[in-house]
Amino acid sequence: MRLLFIRHGDPDYVHDTLTEKGHREAALLAERAEALQLGKCFVSPLGRAQATAGYSMKKLGRTAKTLGWLQEFPARIDLNRAPQLLDAFPNARKEDGKYAPHIVWDIMPSYWGEFSDCMDPARWRECEISRNSDTVEIYDYVTGEFDKLLAEHGYIRDGRCYKVEKESTETLTFFCHFGITCVFLAHLWGISPFLLWHSLALAPTSVTEIVTEERQQGIACFRGLKIGDVSHLVLGGEPVSTAARFCEVYSGPGLH
Repeated sequence: MRLLFIRHGDPDYVHDTLTEKGHREAALLAERAEALQLGKCFVSPLGRAQATAGYSMKKLGRTAKTLGWLQEFPARIDLNRAPQLLDAFPNARKEDGKYAPHIVWDIMPSYWGEFSDCMDPARWRECEISRNSDTVEIYDYVTGEFDKLLAEHGYIRDGRCYKVEKESTETLTFFCHFGITCVFLAHLWGISPFLLWHSLALAPTSVTEIVTEERQQGIACFRGLKIGDVSHLVLGGEPVSTAARFCEVYSGPGLH
């Protein structure tokens, strides 16, 4: 089985759609859609993912099925109840004198560098951030739905691997988001999602390709062939967006 995770184009988060650049990126991706052999396609309900998928679906004359659990990973932390974590989330906003719910996976390196439990493949579930948020509950829900889909295609989760009930060479394509893609990759590979959230960047419209490997009959694992491929942008002369990245040097341009 082959899995493709495609991030949405350059986002206009305020209006949940694509910027002009994002539309150009999605159009260039669509030019490669046939060659990518997308197979059965699924899409997040959020507008930026829907718009991105729309270009490729129109090009192929097909539709993608919308799945609610493909939306960007929605876990939030209430810092009013966990003020000891303010150093991990110094950019948290206040509304009417209280901290607004904050995205749980945007934490400072000084925090995860010192409190490394969140990076551990097992202990992340009990780390202070997880205990004070809905991270584990939502992670278990979305990965459970993901496993149900894989089971429908013959691959049953069995510990850290998958039991092969029926071999498959088909492709499943997911038009979604950076955060949720990291969750699925962490689940497939048996590592902490915090590790990928803070060690990986997937550019808008990038393509990540994961395939099954069955070295022992009936036991499959998943390996990455391409991570964040943006060759369609390079070939189209479109600069790669820096959305989801921060500055490379503190004194340089970019977001802190």
